[in-house]
Amino acid sequence: MKLVTKVFLAILFSGSLCYCVPQKTTEKIMEEKEINFKVKISEILIGGKKAKLFHLDNGNGVQVEISSFGGVITKLMVPDREGISENIVLGYDNQEGYDSNDYYFGATVGRYANRIAKGKFELDGTAYQLANNDGNNHLHGGLLGFNRKHWDAEMVESENSMKVKMTYMSPDGEEGYPGNLKTTLTFELTEDNKLLLEFESETDKPTILNLTHHGYFNLSAMKETVLGHELVIYAPKYTPVDNELIPTGELVQVANTPFDFNKAKTIGERIAQVPGGYDHNYVVKEQHDSELVKMVELSHPGSGRLMELFADSPGIQFYSGNFLDGKLTTDGINYSQHMGLCLEPQTFPNSPNEPSFPSARLNPAEKYRHRIQYHFSTK
Repeated sequence: MKLVTKVFLAILFSGSLCYCVPQKTTEKIMEEKEINFKVKISEILIGGKKAKLFHLDNGNGVQVEISSFGGVITKLMVPDREGISENIVLGYDNQEGYDSNDYYFGATVGRYANRIAKGKFELDGTAYQLANNDGNNHLHGGLLGFNRKHWDAEMVESENSMKVKMTYMSPDGEEGYPGNLKTTLTFELTEDNKLLLEFESETDKPTILNLTHHGYFNLSAMKETVLGHELVIYAPKYTPVDNELIPTGELVQVANTPFDFNKAKTIGERIAQVPGGYDHNYVVKEQHDSELVKMVELSHPGSGRLMELFADSPGIQFYSGNFLDGKLTTDGINYSQHMGLCLEPQTFPNSPNEPSFPSARLNPAEKYRHRIQYHFSTK
């Protein structure tokens, strides 16, 4: 294997802004196949403040665009069985759309992904009230969660991949959460078409934490809804919910129910049997451990695209895009119901109020670590 690294200056324009950034192209020759890593960094304005937009190209058909505002993946280009790369994630026409991002397109969500009933929990006898932004409940970190924060971001040197490292310091009391919390998020694109995410956090007070990526995927490149996608979720149980989508506290077997995706099923095959569509947590593990396991296989028969999802969390939320209402059009594509789906590795929803659920507690001197991997191929 021959490794050649080239470093030069690229002049990038964003509106009237011109500035120079290092751009690195890495060429690898493996079995007479040349792979070129390409990186482009530009400045954008969101909410009147500067943010960075990273465009990573692995030279093998996969490109990803990542914003330092909200830790958002704004585009993800993946090849089909004919080698044609197309965007497979939902997003906005322009970067300003991410300032509010009511749908959480491509976002890093926290401090607590998913719902906490009435926004309330207790730690060591102290009651905490979080910001309620989903009716009576707290959702995805509150009114101004991690998806609406400016993260410090930089490229990180790596020989065999491209890495973007982001850091955000959440102050004590933000959205009602205790503790000063430092979070580092690393995005890594490999030459063999894997996108790897790693979250690490530390706190100076006992707190709760549950971070995830909230990408909306459509492997047809939005040519059709996801109802014809084939899905496998390797989980024996799920957590039923009430009419506010709060778990009841039960763990129920998926066997002989429309929630059973242990063998490949099309999403639309049984969705009519689930009132409102799928928006449920699947129980992959009943407690935390650090083992990285395959949770999901998602495929689109028409394009041949296959996405395998690996993570180390106890649960994963499957959301079938039920609240997409056709009010948003991006690149000429109307985002109607079920135009995208989310697969969110996580600790269970409302875990702070369910003692039998995996704990979401993080103590000082402990380090929170959470890994998510997306492996792309065709079949």
